[in-house]
Amino acid sequence: QVQLVESGGGLVQAGDSLRLSCLASGRTFGNYRMGWFRQAPGKGREFVASIHWSADGTEYGDSVKGRFTISRDNAKNTVYLQMNSLKPEDTAVYYCASRRLTSSVYQYWGQGTQVTVSS
Repeated sequence: QVQLVESGGGLVQAGDSLRLSCLASGRTFGNYRMGWFRQAPGKGREFVASIHWSADGTEYGDSVKGRFTISRDNAKNTVYLQMNSLKPEDTAVYYCASRRLTSSVYQYWGQGTQVTVSS
């Protein structure tokens, strides 16, 4: 059974940095793409970033380009989201997800981790 477990969320001040982690287990992910999404209170889910599990290539949402960086450690089966220059509008629950490369639908989701940025 696939499991995605996020960690690293917390309460920070505007301008601070935070790194989220997503530990993946339950299968091999070589043909999967890993993504980060977020959902703020009263808003829909927003794409943040994604990365191919075993090849180069990253994508970012417009609101985080230049501030957030997604990376992976294959040996640790972990995907990271480094978040710099955080803003209050980055406050949200952040979710890790994965999808097959042949699909546009993210099939597996983590439980989410709360990030709160105070002004």
